[in-house]
This record gives sequence, C-alpha cells and structure tokens, in this order.
Amino acid sequence: AGLDGKLATIYHASGEVTQAIFFSATIIIAGFLPLFTLSGVEGHIFGPMARTYAYALSGGLLATFTVSPALAALLLPEEVSEKETIIVRNMRRFYRRVVERVLAYRAVVLGIGGALIVLAAFAASNVGLEFLPKLEEGNLYVRATLPTTMSLEEGNSYVNGIRKLIGSFPEVQAIASYHGRPDDGTDVTGFFNAEFYAPLKPVAELPKDFDKDKLTTAILERLDKAFPGIEFNFSQYLQDNVAEAVSGVKGENSIKLFGNDLRQLTDVGDKIKKVLSTVPGVADLAVFAALGQPTVQIDIDRAKAARYGLAPGDINSAIKTAIGGDQAGDLYEDGGDRHFPIVVRLAPKYRQSPETIRDLTIGAQGTGSVTQIPLSEVATVKLISGASYIYREQQQRYLPIKFSVRDRDLGSTIQEAQARINKEVVLPAGSRLEWVGEFGNLQQAIERLSVVVPISIGLIGLLLFMNFGSIRDTILGLSVIPMASVGGIVALFVFGIPFSISAAIGFIALFGISVMDGIIVLDDFNRRVENGIERTRAIIETCETQMRPVFMTCIIAAIGLLPAAVSTGIGSQVQKPLAMVVVGGMLFAPVLILIILPVLILAFSNRTSRVLAPAGRAKASPAAQPAE
Repeated sequence: AGLDGKLATIYHASGEVTQAIFFSATIIIAGFLPLFTLSGVEGHIFGPMARTYAYALSGGLLATFTVSPALAALLLPEEVSEKETIIVRNMRRFYRRVVERVLAYRAVVLGIGGALIVLAAFAASNVGLEFLPKLEEGNLYVRATLPTTMSLEEGNSYVNGIRKLIGSFPEVQAIASYHGRPDDGTDVTGFFNAEFYAPLKPVAELPKDFDKDKLTTAILERLDKAFPGIEFNFSQYLQDNVAEAVSGVKGENSIKLFGNDLRQLTDVGDKIKKVLSTVPGVADLAVFAALGQPTVQIDIDRAKAARYGLAPGDINSAIKTAIGGDQAGDLYEDGGDRHFPIVVRLAPKYRQSPETIRDLTIGAQGTGSVTQIPLSEVATVKLISGASYIYREQQQRYLPIKFSVRDRDLGSTIQEAQARINKEVVLPAGSRLEWVGEFGNLQQAIERLSVVVPISIGLIGLLLFMNFGSIRDTILGLSVIPMASVGGIVALFVFGIPFSISAAIGFIALFGISVMDGIIVLDDFNRRVENGIERTRAIIETCETQMRPVFMTCIIAAIGLLPAAVSTGIGSQVQKPLAMVVVGGMLFAPVLILIILPVLILAFSNRTSRVLAPAGRAKASPAAQPAE
C-alpha cells in the first residue's frame, strides 16, 4: 500500500484483528437475537436493552474500523514500546507455568472440566424457577372479596374496618380503599370487591430488620381474625394490575377451570382448592364465586298446565308482566320530543318472596268463562342459589382459582401443584385446566426461547464456520459456551436466586462474550500454526499474548455489572439475576477459557502450517516438542 513506519504498523495490526473483531461483534449481536423476540411484560422490560446493546455494538464496530486507526495514526508516537505493570508481568509468568503443567496433564484437565460441567448441571437442576423477580414497589395492594350477595351500603362498614386495621400498622404510610367497580366500567366486578392501596414508609424510616413478608403475614393474620369469611389477596399496585391485564383474573397466579355446568365447576374448584392448600408455598388461595346469588326458579309443569288449557308461553307471559312489568303506553313531555314507556306490574308486596309469587293468579279459559288459578297449581316456585358471576373467555365458561406463591420459588411450587391435581382430581368430561398468570407467562417465554435460542446458537455456529472455515474450529469455538455457563449457574445456586427470564438474558449475554474470547484465542493459535510455529509452542505463545485481552474482557464486564449484582434498592430485583449471572460467569470464564480451551485446541484442532518445511527435514510431532 506504499505505507511505511508507524502507518504500516497500524495498517498491518488492523488487518490482523479486523476479521476477529468483526465476527466477534456479529456473534454477540446474534447472541442477543432471542431478546428481540420477547413479548408481553418481559419484552417491555428487556426489549430496550437489547436494541441499545445492538446499536452500541454496531456503532462500536464502525468506529473500530474507521475512527480507531485514524486516531492511532494521529496520537501514537513514532516509537512505541509496550510496558507491563508488575501485576501483569507476574500474572504472565505464573500463567506460563500453569499452561505448561496443564498441557502435560491434558487428560486430568479435561476430566476436571467435564466434572465441573456435570456439577453445574446438577446445581442447575436444584435452582428454583420463576417468571420475573418480584419488583419491590414499596407498597401493599390488598384485595378483599366479600360475600357475593353483599350490598354496597352493608359492605362499607367492612371496608372502613379493614382500612382502619391495615392503617394501624406503623410501617404503613397511608391507605386508600376502592369499593365496588369504577364508574367507567373498565373493571367488571361487583360490590363484593374491595381493594386497598397502602404505600409503605421510605426505606430510611423503616426499621433495619424490616421484612415485608413478615409484615404481610402479620396483617393477614389480624385480618383473618377480625373479618372471618372474607378472602384476602396481597400484591403490589403495578404487579396486581399487570397480572390482571395479562391473565384476566384478579390474582398473581390462577387456574382457569373451563366447563359448562357452573355447579359442577364449583365442586371441582373446591376439590382443587383443597389440594392446593396442601402444597407448601401456596398462599392467598381462593375459588372465585360463580354461585350464591339468591334466585327464584319457576318450573312449569306442562301436564298440569294442559289440564287448564294453558301453554307454557301463556304462563311465562303472565309471570313476566306481574314481576318484571309490561309496557302499557307512553308518556310524552315537551310537546312530544321526549317520551317514556309506562310500565305496569304488581305492587312489591305481591312479588317480593317465593310465597307471594306462588299465589299469583293465571287466567285460564274455561267453558264460557275465565278461571283464575294460582301459579302453584301449574308450576313449582322455589328459591335457589343461582349464578352470581359468570366468567367467559373465547365463548367458554370458566371458574378462576387464584393463589399466590410466597417463601418458595414459583416453578417448583406449580410443578408440585400440577402433579398433585393430576393425581387427586378427576376432571369431568368436557372440562380442562389452564394455568395463567406468572407461570403462564413463564411457560410462554420458555417455549419461545426454546425455539429461538437454538436458532441463535446455530447462527453463532454459522458465523464461526464462516470465520474459521472448519467444522472442528467451529465446535471448539462453541465449546466455551458451557464453560462460561458454569459460573453463572454456580452464582444462582450459591446465592439462592431462581432462574427467571432476567437470568436467561444474562446467560444469553454470557454466551456472546465467551464466544468472542474463544475466537480471540483460537484465531491467534491458527495464525501462529499457519506461519510454521510448532503446535505446542504456538498454544503457549497464544496463551501468553491473549491472557490480558481475555482477562480484561471478562473482568471489565464483571465490574460493570457488579453494582447491579449487589444492589438492594427498590427496582434492583429485576436486574439482579441478570447481573449475577454475568458476574459469576465472567469470574469463572477466564480460568476455564485460558486453561481448558488450550487443551481442547491442542487435542482436537487439525490446523496445519502453510509454510513448507525445508527439504530433508521432517516436522517434529507435537509430542516430541518440549513445552516452553
């Protein structure tokens, strides 16, 4: 290119790393591909992060190929000497001895690596499962379900008493109650529903040993004692509204029992409730009331009605007019512009009880005259417990059974509940169960990721093959993924953090960063071997030169997310699993990548030299070369 001196050095240095940097950045972007497919709550939370990360990498990639060489040409002096700190120099010296020893005992090292992966798999099987970590909002949102037949006036006294009791706790800053449903009709419920919003005092004003779960338990115990027969559900304001918007049920988690017969659904729902009450971790358990509304049921006896010459339609018409009323005319006002129907029906004292309704008289056509007979002669009138609230979805009836999960991870709780229900509850023909809420969202997200993540890994493998042009090197590049996962899994297991969508995104980020480090090591080794350097010597030199880049990449990523991993403030719960996975993985990754990967490369790579050996001189085999 006609360049010399500093410019030639910059040109050749840029050429050496261009391919590795391009494919490394592209692989990281491919690793974040699953994040772009997230929808619902998790998509709203992590979608912006995925887009920002992709835009930042794209911009950094462009700057690496354009701005960085130009700045190097302008700012670097003609003579540049590399200086190492005493820490890096001692680390390099110690690491060289470790690599030499590792290469001498390859089988042992590979066995240790395999054992670590097996132990990580065992730890993963004992990690809990949840949809998203509960975001601490600093408030309580309590929902009380009163008897379904309660009037608004009667319910007010209970609502005032509940509000006063919750507000008596010193941790509660204020409390507001909502009784019934809003005026705009967006929340379809009845007077039996009451909700209480109780923001807690700022963290600085709360006791140092404050525990929100203990506060919730204490409030619930006092409420159950003071208001027996009323069901309570504890949540948080945003969490409650999001859960209701997603599942359509007022509760964190719920079972939708689909079927046609409300009485049959209620019986099965009570059986499911009884089973769920035995599952550890299940709290705030309740079956939504579908029956309980006092209803007058009138069954016409067709045979008796026929004796009097009455058709069922005639009897129904008479009942409708007597109880519901019938239009007898119109009332006109303001010159006829406004008019109202005039409805005629019996006075309240003749229709307010089953006894008075039985005495209603029906006109029967006799021989030349009309005979008045009581309704009880041709029909059975009785008071039953009718439908008070009918839930529908996709033109199907269902009965909700709500519950919360406390003091246990969501996944294991639901799995145990499902196993017990399948064993102990027999569903009637035509009925089915659907688990919704947090667990339903988790299932949908896992199903989506189970398809997208393999596609993303396959795309990473394709990019690796395009970079190396070798199936073996592609597999070696992908081998760093389980190595990096070990640290993330250990972090979740040690700190008792359940696996969630947030943690899954941490693993996705971990895959991209670890594969990038694998490319750096493997690409440098291939270049040295192709230039004629003996394989064992080439891997040792690669480890020495790439130790600092690998360490810097991993340590910087770990330090960058360390504040999020140790944060305990409000809002930190969602990002904590993601940060903990990355920090744990990046602390383990340098050791595994710089110790186990070199052994794998030396054992399985078939890269050969492109430099012809001098005539009459055979290349020494790797086994014959001293470890330098």
